[in-house]
Amino acid sequence: MASKRILKRNVNDMVIDVVEECFTIQLFDEKKTDATEKLIDEVANFQDGILSEIHAAKKKSDFKTITATIETKAIEFVEKLNALG
Repeated sequence: MASKRILKRNVNDMVIDVVEECFTIQLFDEKKTDATEKLIDEVANFQDGILSEIHAAKKKSDFKTITATIETKAIEFVEKLNALG
């Protein structure tokens, strides 16, 4: 079972990676600014929601569900980034 600290760190690292990639896309193609800003907002909202879920988690089963959600959203964000790039 992953600790809350590790889960939070992984979520924050994922969010930073997505935001940095969005800024890189904006740097090379200004036409995609609206789409990347929308993705940044989506990632920020996900971060807020999942961090509050992590904070509220008490049981081992809660952490398994949260971990699965994080993995699913990470794949979704990568697919969205690939579609932009």
